[in-house]
Amino acid sequence: MSPHHQISTTKNLSRDWQIEKLPGLNAEEQLQLQVCGIKTTKQLLQAAQNPQARLILANQLHVHIHHVNKWVALSDLARIPSIGTEYCGLLLHAGIASAVQLAATPTYRLHKQILRLQVATMQRRDLCPAIELVQQWVQQAKLVQGDLSNRKNIDW
Repeated sequence: MSPHHQISTTKNLSRDWQIEKLPGLNAEEQLQLQVCGIKTTKQLLQAAQNPQARLILANQLHVHIHHVNKWVALSDLARIPSIGTEYCGLLLHAGIASAVQLAATPTYRLHKQILRLQVATMQRRDLCPAIELVQQWVQQAKLVQGDLSNRKNIDW
């Protein structure tokens, strides 16, 4: 396993990314978020920490609430170090919408879901992440979830 994918033992595992690194946002959406003072994924999670706040943000941005919910889900998953912005979109497409959900998902089942997704969309099995990496995602999600329980919880 590469050093990039090893589990960190630091107290605060959550990662923060520039909003333009988040997959699925076009340049106009990135600019709209930045105008609202949201420049990082952590700021997005703070600004949209409950359904009412997400609705307010969607109205400010003049976008459908579905977009804000998707961006929040991607930001939540990107907090996990071994997922980051590289794999958060893959997990969302595989049906995982939060770190809490990821922490509760059995590794073998998630790996199978991702494999099915890769075969269905790309017709390639070799693009599926190794089961060891998927296991690391689940383990880190549990650690990040524990890290968050000591702070203000996000209402999903």
